Amino acid sequence: MLELLLLPCFALFFVLLHFMTGWFFGFAEISPNISLVYLPAFMRMLSVLVLGKLRGTVATLLGGMLLMVFLESVSMTGLANVFCSAAGPLLALWTFERFNGQAVKLTSLKDLSIVTVAYCVANALIHHAVWLAFDLKELGSGVQVFWMMVGDLNGALLGAYLLKWTASRFDLSMPRHIRGRD
Repeated sequence: MLELLLLPCFALFFVLLHFMTGWFFGFAEISPNISLVYLPAFMRMLSVLVLGKLRGTVATLLGGMLLMVFLESVSMTGLANVFCSAAGPLLALWTFERFNGQAVKLTSLKDLSIVTVAYCVANALIHHAVWLAFDLKELGSGVQVFWMMVGDLNGALLGAYLLKWTASRFDLSMPRHIRGRD
């Protein structure tokens, strides 16, 4: 039951992180869809790692749809971006599990680093493939895929460091019933 209550909380936090990225890191924006620090990248990974693949993906989808409504940019391209955003973490987790033969260990910095880098690559490639196929005006230049990877990595790492600091500072740990979830 608690996990179902967490879905809208994670979705709203996703939206909040998007706006925080603009407020705090507006100077690092490369294009309307790419920033050198993108905090929601952290939330996408956190959602699937903490809530599980299905619930985490639903939280990301809800957050993306809420963001479209807040930005008054409901469109087919916006919807495609939301689905790309939800697909990146899933592809990263699937790739990690396929090549390592195990799920990501939340206590392993190595596992988290590998899956985060895989997510950043997957997310940027998926977005750019969809833009190339359906909306060429979203593409600025060939190098922006690299900048999107960098922005997602910076946002994911910054979010992870802040989470670790918060958890250490307030002696928080993950509840036993959530650990090891698919």
